[in-house]
Amino acid sequence: MSIQKDKYNIDNTDYTIGQDNVQKWGFDIHNPVFGFSTGLILLFLVLVLTADPKAVNTLLNGIKNDIIQSFDVLFMWATNFFVLFCLALIVSPFGKIRLGGDSAQPDHSFISWLAMLFAAGMGIGLMFWGVAEPVAYYTNWFGTPLNVTPQTPEAAKLAMGATLFHWGLHPWAIYAVVALSLAFFTYNKGLPLSIRSIFYPILGERTWGWPGHIIDILAVLATLFGLATSLGLGAQQAAAGINHVFGLKNDLSLQIAIIIGVTTLAIISVIRGIHGGVKLLSNLNMLIAMLLLIFVCIVGFSVSMDNVSTTLFGYIENIIPLSNPHQREDEAWMHSWTVFYWAWWISWSPFVGMFIARVSKGRTIREFLIAVLLIPTLVTLLWMSIYGGIAIDQVKQGIGSLAIDGLKEVPLAMFSMFDELPMTDIISSIAVILILVFFVTSSDSGSLVIDSITAGGKVDAPIPQRIFWASVEGAIAAALLWIGGENAIGALQAGTISTGLPFTIILIIMCFSLVLGLRTEPSYKKGLRD
Repeated sequence: MSIQKDKYNIDNTDYTIGQDNVQKWGFDIHNPVFGFSTGLILLFLVLVLTADPKAVNTLLNGIKNDIIQSFDVLFMWATNFFVLFCLALIVSPFGKIRLGGDSAQPDHSFISWLAMLFAAGMGIGLMFWGVAEPVAYYTNWFGTPLNVTPQTPEAAKLAMGATLFHWGLHPWAIYAVVALSLAFFTYNKGLPLSIRSIFYPILGERTWGWPGHIIDILAVLATLFGLATSLGLGAQQAAAGINHVFGLKNDLSLQIAIIIGVTTLAIISVIRGIHGGVKLLSNLNMLIAMLLLIFVCIVGFSVSMDNVSTTLFGYIENIIPLSNPHQREDEAWMHSWTVFYWAWWISWSPFVGMFIARVSKGRTIREFLIAVLLIPTLVTLLWMSIYGGIAIDQVKQGIGSLAIDGLKEVPLAMFSMFDELPMTDIISSIAVILILVFFVTSSDSGSLVIDSITAGGKVDAPIPQRIFWASVEGAIAAALLWIGGENAIGALQAGTISTGLPFTIILIIMCFSLVLGLRTEPSYKKGLRD
């Protein structure tokens, strides 16, 4: 084991930071974080796979539900605060600060940058929930937002507005806080690309001791379990789509084959790195997604265009009551949907935030926040308005299985909507391909993030280490499906969401630490003098 001493400059003072790194068998690891993360992952797998998956699922879901119900006010107001915090930074003098210094230039074109952050952030979620969520709110599937009467014009407007609420400014503000903090302390202060670096203004040298280790270990576990959960659930959705479109039997063998295929492609991508892998796939994702969106919009033009304004005004009119956690008549709906979503986005924030930070050097803080908050929200507005609007219209008209059978299988909701459109087989086949490519993008970008954390903040971990973490993600998802099926995957999801509670506190402190760091930036001080 060798001790590497690096110099970093904070507050115009030199601090010596000791980093323990191991260079062995082609790995470059930060020993406490890598070792403890791997050990805890193995322990979790042993417990889940040797115990009754149904009992573990029940236990972890109980913990998750207790957290959601007991800390609903914290989740709601913390997420509201993150939105206000980001908006305040945009209009503040801090907005002029450039990530990487005044002379820094962006590493990626604007379009490629947006494609990467969007594909990693929630592209696959829009495929899964773009139809199901608006229909669920409209038809009273486990309640309606603000207790609106289901299947009324007001219900349709609120269904679209509430869906955009869950996928718009609030989740992207969560991601933006983490991403901006990481990018600033990495590119402007020369600290490692690791979650712990954000807390240097508060923890000082303890950042490189056990307080920092614990933060990074939590980030690794939340990222890995979140990705494994999505990979398992995604395999089930993709298998359902393949069965629906091509008639192949939707069984465990098909689901595991999908996981193996996605993991193999993710390994190839992480070997190729950001430019040759993730960037290429992200651009491909967005091209296919936009072509599919345009086609669906054209065939349902009258419904689609009318619903863009419906969704936007439904969002604007209801954002305050939907954001308020107090004295809600629809408390059960708020817990099941809004608080659940906020906990999920927060648990995913280390992964998505770090990946966005990796590709955002050279942007000003103002440009960064406007793009990260508004561009994905606008894309989501179009996506949900077109897909969800057409689906709700089919329900209104009594057309198709969504109207006749209701929302019985969420993974098939989008394909059920496609069944009533022209060229069904073609657009459904494209949708299956898009789902798979989105999953590859999430897997490889997540692997690169875990590589960085477990390598002590280095951005170019050795290839064997990249392969290791990409393989671990797929292996966890496949093992859970094989042994426990939906119960094991549900247990992992509940465990992941439960990490949203400690990370909520971490993100609040992160905002304070970021402001402390921004106040020391030379360009900010110069702007105040001028």
